[in-house]
Formats: sequence, C-alpha cells, structure tokens
Amino acid sequence: MKLLNRLIIAFLIGLAAKQTPASAAKPNILVILADDLGRGDYSAFGTKDIRTPAIDRLCREGMTFDNFYANSCACSPTRAALLTGRYPDRVGVPGVIRHTPENSWGWLSPRVTLLPQALKRAGYHSALVGKWHLGLESPNTPTERGFDFFHGFLGDMMEDYWTHRRDGQNFMRRNREVIDPQGHATDLFTGWACDYLAERAKSGKPFFLYLAYNAPHDPIQPPPEWLAKVTAREPGISEQRARLVALIEHMDSGVGQVLDTLDRLKLAENTLVIFTSDNGGALQFGANNGPWRSGKTHVYEGGLRVPGVARWPGRVAPGSRTTRVTLTMDIFATALDAAGLQPPPGTDGLSFLPALLGRCDAEPKRDCYFVLREGGPLFGGKTIEALRRGDWKVVQDRPTSPLELYNLQRDPQETTDLAAKEKTMLRDLSAALRVQIQRGGAVPWQPPEK
Repeated sequence: MKLLNRLIIAFLIGLAAKQTPASAAKPNILVILADDLGRGDYSAFGTKDIRTPAIDRLCREGMTFDNFYANSCACSPTRAALLTGRYPDRVGVPGVIRHTPENSWGWLSPRVTLLPQALKRAGYHSALVGKWHLGLESPNTPTERGFDFFHGFLGDMMEDYWTHRRDGQNFMRRNREVIDPQGHATDLFTGWACDYLAERAKSGKPFFLYLAYNAPHDPIQPPPEWLAKVTAREPGISEQRARLVALIEHMDSGVGQVLDTLDRLKLAENTLVIFTSDNGGALQFGANNGPWRSGKTHVYEGGLRVPGVARWPGRVAPGSRTTRVTLTMDIFATALDAAGLQPPPGTDGLSFLPALLGRCDAEPKRDCYFVLREGGPLFGGKTIEALRRGDWKVVQDRPTSPLELYNLQRDPQETTDLAAKEKTMLRDLSAALRVQIQRGGAVPWQPPEK
C-alpha cells in the first residue's frame, strides 16, 4: 500500500509539472510595440550598421519569429488588431485614426472587447504607456476601454520628440489629465514604464503592461549624443541612415532599461515579454526591411513583415526560433491563453503559446488578410489589400492597381507576378479576398453623426 501511495504521489507530481503555465501563478504580460521598425533594423538580424543589445538579448533569451506579420502596413489598424484579436476592419479601424476628421479613416467599435477588459476576468491590472492612436475622445480613450492606467500620447504622431505637439495641440495625458512633461518622448515612456513596474511589484498581483513607443516613427530626432555615437562608429554612413539608426538605438536602450527593471524587481521569471512593430519601416527615412520588397503603407512583404520575439524565462527555450506565420492579432489570444482564459467569440487571432512552450509548432490552417484604407489623392479614401494562403499571396497594392499573385516560397521578394499564368489560383484567392472585404464592410469605420 505504501508503495502504491508513493507511486500515486509521484504520478501527481509529474502531472503537475506538465500542466500549462496558466495553471500555476498567472504570468505578468509585457507587450513592447515599436513604431515603424523595419524587419532588418536590429543587429541580431545580421544588420551591420546598427547595435541593439536589448532586442538582441530578447532573441538570445527567447524565441524569434521568422514570419511575424503586422496586421496592416500602417499604425492604427495594427494597434486595433493587437488589442482586439480581430482583423482591424472588423473592429472599425481599416485605416489611420487622426485628429482631423476629414482625414481620419477609422473609429474603434465600442462593442468589441479589448485585451485589458478581457484580462480583468483573471485579476489583471492593465496599463498603457506610450502611444494609443485609437481615438482622441470618449468613448475611445484608454481608461474608457479597459486600461486601469494610461500615461502617454493619445494621437497619431508627434511633430517633435521634445515638445510632443501635433498641429500645436497637446495630446499627452496621465489618465484623463492633460500633462506637459519635459524630455525626449522615448525617455519619458521608458521612465514611466519602469515606474509602473515598480508600483506593480509591490502589489503581488498579475499585470499587463502595453509599452508602445512612438520611435522610430518620423520625425527622425535622436538625442544628439546618440547621433554622435553612430556617426563616430560608422564611417561613411549617410546622414539620413545615421539619424534613424541613432533613434532606434536610443529606443533599444529604453527597452534595455525596462528589462533591467524586471530583473531588479525580480519580476522577469514570471513575465512574458513580447516585442514587435506595428508595420514595416519607412524607406524614405532609410529603414532596413531586410530583403523584402517595399515598406510602410504597402502590402508587399516589406510593409508587413516585422520583428517578432517573445521571452519567458524557464518556459520559452533560449535562442529558439519558429517559422510559424504569426500576426499581431495573435498576441491577444496568446495573452489570454497564458492567463488561463478563453478568447471572446469572434476572435480571429490564434494563440502561439503552444509554439512558445515547444508543444506544437504546426502551421495554422488559415488565410491571412491585410488591409489599409487611406485618404489623399493616391488612395482617395479607398483600400488596399493582400491575402496569403500557404505559400501564395494575392496583392492589390494601390486602389487602381490590378491584382498581383506571388508564390512566396519560390519568390519571397515578390519579383515575378504570376497572375497571368496561375489563373485558377488567382481566381480562388480573389474570391477569398472578397469574402474578407465583405466581412469588414459590416462594421462602421466612421463615428455616428451627432
């Protein structure tokens, strides 16, 4: 009988060790989002003119995603996808939300559940530090959409990293209070994030921190000492490229300070950190999108492929990689999975937690859809789209352009349009794309008339 009891106890201990992490202490979740960071603009990628020790540390200590895609090639739609787990046009954000109504192309649906609201069911305290870009007024401000704390910038872009203004308006807030802090925005966001971590370390309860930098979005304004360091280190670098590299390295230093704060507060071991960007880099400012075609505001690979890395010490194998095609909206389902929660009905994203934990790295069977609505004479308020199914991708990169078809396995740089040769595949993917467009069309993307 004693032997049997010992065997039962040993079995139960072994079973407990195999349980998912969500069955133990709920992890803290930290999502760090860069703004316009190119797929190749960090040194672990192999880029020679840039030094990003913090991002490289995450790659070394966690899992790198070789095929991480932003949900759109511009800011607001990807941010909406991250926080809702849905395709952005299905939550009313097919395009960029701006403070000028005549040039604003989205309105976040008040009916959809955001990640901080969903995490409340598991006792999470949630904060957004940095750039919101999903609405400037009620009902679409961060604390009205589930965040317990907001310290950052409501708008789309700052015209100056030190004065933090947009068309002369101040969109910096602490919760709902208008503030006018002094300093470079990257330094402010880093400091506020570290302050929040110190506060939550005292509580002992799980937290979700969404740290959304506005770097390296234009204007390309690195602190002078960071620019001087790059130009001294990289002889022959162009002034344009040097400024962007310096701005990215300055942001990376902020990421490093946040990681060091997790270590100092003994939070790192139970914190899932996910780092990515909202879209590809802007080529006109010298971004490096790796070998892929084009960049920001285009639905070719260079506008959609972004850095992606996740670290969870003791859970995610250091230095691991996955080829799984992953979208920004998958972060929503993954965070809920890690917290032991089921995603709400209508969620489009899929959890990549099994891949992180080494349990399953199978490619999800799904179409991946990308959209951007924009104004100006080039778009005229219309949309561009792309849809990927397996190795095949159909693209309409401008509203008046014909559909293009590429096989990404054979032609990852999208150099050879196969639309005329592969008519059956073009027909099938075009039909699938129309279904996605119809689904998005069911959701209003402008606020109701007052």
